[in-house]
Amino acid sequence: MTRARDVANVLSTATNLATDTETAAAISSHNSSTTSVHGISDTAALATQTYVQNNKGINKGNTASRPASPANGDLYYNTETSILEVYDGGWWLPNTAPGIPTSPVATNQPSGRAYNNGSASISFTPATSGGKATSYTVTSTPGSYTGSGSSSPVTVTGLQSSTQYTYTVAAVGPLGTSAASAASASITATTVPQAPSVSVVGASESATITITPGATGGSAITQYSITSNPATTTQTTSNTTYTFTGLTNGTTYTFTATATNANGISAASTASNSVIPNVAAVQAEILVVAGGGGGQNGGGGAGGLSYHSSKTLAIGTTYTITVGGGGVGRAVNTGAAGSNGVNSTFGDITSIGGGSASISSGTNGGSGSGGYSEANFGGSATQGNSGGATGYGNNGSGGGNGRAGGGGGAGAAAPSYASAPDGQVGGAGRQYWDENGNSTFYAGGGGGRNYGNGTAFNGGAGGGGNGDSSAGTANTGGGGGTSAGGSGNNGGSGIVILRYPSTSSSATSTTGSPTINTTGGYRYYKFTSNGSITI
Repeated sequence: MTRARDVANVLSTATNLATDTETAAAISSHNSSTTSVHGISDTAALATQTYVQNNKGINKGNTASRPASPANGDLYYNTETSILEVYDGGWWLPNTAPGIPTSPVATNQPSGRAYNNGSASISFTPATSGGKATSYTVTSTPGSYTGSGSSSPVTVTGLQSSTQYTYTVAAVGPLGTSAASAASASITATTVPQAPSVSVVGASESATITITPGATGGSAITQYSITSNPATTTQTTSNTTYTFTGLTNGTTYTFTATATNANGISAASTASNSVIPNVAAVQAEILVVAGGGGGQNGGGGAGGLSYHSSKTLAIGTTYTITVGGGGVGRAVNTGAAGSNGVNSTFGDITSIGGGSASISSGTNGGSGSGGYSEANFGGSATQGNSGGATGYGNNGSGGGNGRAGGGGGAGAAAPSYASAPDGQVGGAGRQYWDENGNSTFYAGGGGGRNYGNGTAFNGGAGGGGNGDSSAGTANTGGGGGTSAGGSGNNGGSGIVILRYPSTSSSATSTTGSPTINTTGGYRYYKFTSNGSITI
């Protein structure tokens, strides 16, 4: 009992040796007063096997029994799933790639998105099993546009406007990447509109703006905003044609435009062509060609041609236009005369119809027709050139044998018998432009013919008919070609064309269905029938 009494002595406040009962009581008292040993509060169970297993080994139990506040790195054996789990912000399977996310749902985010840079937000449900996921990657189909984030939702940008997409989600973790989720339902990416383009025609203190819309971005365009430079004044319209007012005559302007839809405002267009608003008039080039004369015994004369390089056309004034028809060819062996071409006019400008061929000397006209047989002269010209002479005289010599002279052209006379003893080609026309700005000949004389050997000669450049029974070309004022023995050949009808810089006002109205074109810095109006134009 000596050692027991010594122990009791140590643990007791008594100074005398204790009994066995006192020693047991001292030990019990020590255990009761020691509430924590090295951080373990349950001192009563300190030495039990169960406590050591549960607190210094691996806890176990079902899912609901997992510790509520574990530390990162704690392990837990889930008896419900028979899987060992590790805690790292959540319970995960150790040494395992993340589980597959589910239920992706895509939402279009169009507000303020630039054209072809759409955006979508994709929400999803992260996996509750598998390895830990540290981020998520969303991928579109088509295009394979991607977005990443640490949680749901994830945003994808760069999407093409008005295009349908589906999306899948994959989880990324320290131990790999999951397979992709099922695809979301498809949605269409919409954005602001594509930038429009702008063309402009000046008028007095205003300009007419023509807007060519770009793509809508997937949502209807509701408004255009047009800004002038200089002055930086902005005006709005819902139409693609708009009259921009308040400009200063004589000042050079350009314009830009933006388009607006429910998602926002497009980028600005490139600057338009420059315009200078007019005070009262435009300066136009005008070409007026009359109808060509009919052919038969000799080529028909080309229609008269008038060209004005700078004709003042007053704003608001209507100009009347007539386009002359071609003359009728002379009937063979009946004595019935053919006819000259018909005059063409533009306002106060008149071009004279071409002369028709006869059975002797040529007929006068805008350009004269060719003569026939001996000593017969070509017709003289009012606005063009004379027809070719046959026979002898001041314009040639030789005579006889049924030689038919060519008709005169706007640019040159038909050659005389002396320079072309077997007959004559038609005189060449003059070269200007068509409604596309291309170089074009007008008012060529009809070709002659040698009736002795049957040789036919070409009409002049600019629509003159050949000396093989060819008519003059329509809308050139070309003279009719010489007949090969039948009825004469008609002259070609005339034409009226005007052009002026495209920076000036367009016509406010036209009649007669002219062909209108803008190219190469000019605005063209081509009339092939009677009509009018108001600038």
